Amino acid sequence: MRAQPKASHYINGRFVDDERGTAIPVIYPATGEVIASLHSATANIVELAVEAARAAQPAWARLKPVERGRILRRAADILRAHNEELSRLETLDTGKPIQETLVADAASAADCLEYFAGAIAAFNGEYVDLGGPFAYTKRQALGVCVGIGAWNYPIQVAGWKSAPALAMGNAMVFKPSENTPLSALALAEVYSEAGLPDGLFNVVQGYGDVGAALASHEAVDKISLTGSVPTGKKVLSLAGSHMKHATMELGGKSPIIVFDDADLENAIGGAMLGNFYSTGQVCSNGTRVFVQKGLHDRFVERLVERTKTIRIGDPLDPDTQMGPLVNKSQHDKVTDYIAVGKAEGATLQTGGGVPSLQGFEGGFFVEPTVFTGVTDNMRIAREEIFGPVMSVLSFDSEDEVIARANDTEFGLAAGVFTKDLPRAHRVIAELQAGTCWINTYNLTPVEIPFGGFKQSGIGRENSLAALQHYSQLKSVYVETGDVASPY
Repeated sequence: MRAQPKASHYINGRFVDDERGTAIPVIYPATGEVIASLHSATANIVELAVEAARAAQPAWARLKPVERGRILRRAADILRAHNEELSRLETLDTGKPIQETLVADAASAADCLEYFAGAIAAFNGEYVDLGGPFAYTKRQALGVCVGIGAWNYPIQVAGWKSAPALAMGNAMVFKPSENTPLSALALAEVYSEAGLPDGLFNVVQGYGDVGAALASHEAVDKISLTGSVPTGKKVLSLAGSHMKHATMELGGKSPIIVFDDADLENAIGGAMLGNFYSTGQVCSNGTRVFVQKGLHDRFVERLVERTKTIRIGDPLDPDTQMGPLVNKSQHDKVTDYIAVGKAEGATLQTGGGVPSLQGFEGGFFVEPTVFTGVTDNMRIAREEIFGPVMSVLSFDSEDEVIARANDTEFGLAAGVFTKDLPRAHRVIAELQAGTCWINTYNLTPVEIPFGGFKQSGIGRENSLAALQHYSQLKSVYVETGDVASPY
């Protein structure tokens, strides 16, 4: 099971390597075996990547937006044409089931490239009538942008960051997570095949020190990170100390609120998607499921029935519904939290164990887990676990659940299930979260902004909002008469 790329980095339109860099072993999470070996970027590699981006960006920004869009559209078509092989690569890199990666990873990146390919031609400034004189605004590229990716959706995140950056006329240096370094290199090849000029999308591998070197580089104008809150604080602090633009898409401990009148099966389906998809490794997951007391017992009974049917196994088997966690460290973290939940007095309704799967004894699997009897002050209800662990809490009234749902440092996402639509809109308006759903959960089409409140981040991914974050606004005042001066 090998997935060795041509080299560790992709700079100025070609693969490059520097074996002096720290080794990065790529481990298949289903078996624990090493399937590739890369090297972290040295200082020279970082410099080459930034310089390539800086040299290529001005000419790219001078192109008509529609011309930049054509290249992105070609790249989207190539991604779709190679979706099957890219999905297999992503499954090997992340351990996510192939039935997921076929629809949610390279395909999602393609949707993003296609959207920004069309949107950029109509993303303009405005005309301001000043009663004779007038003014106009222009949206201009920032320059060299750095994208720092997460390991749960590697190629999707690379697309979410690079597409609006490139559409706007910027260049990008992208650093994937060291846990999942492979698919960004494939995306770089796709961009080159689509006709993207050399130097505009560069990939460098590395650990936190490489991210810090990129974020503090004097030629870098913006940093966009998807990651944990602690990492986001470090990167944002570094960016701020150099007065760089920054967007942070960070973690969460999001609430799903299920009222008595909700459609039972839909609410359970939403809660399961919001906890078990991608083995629970989704930043927007609704891991605090508040169920009104009148529905609580029926909800839990049916939830447990459906959870027990989830098929865990070989991620490359199309029938597998849940794969392993990404690595041993994450596996240890999640199993430790399950132990904490038990110790805190929560009731383990189902799951919680480590399955023994023939042929996958070295994999990082854990059963989908449901706790009930969870209270707001328990660690499993307050801390981001990033695994398939659902906490079910009960509530009485609307005002009560709103206050409890908002009692967290996070504010990434929230969901409400009810047949009373006025109540749904009323509750969503009060929830302190940036990305919300009514009667569904965790759908993130590129057409709508994605991002959080409070500790969950700054700025937005996707939609026209992303183009705003990858541009700067210039105001131009035009005088049509004489200059009035007292001098």
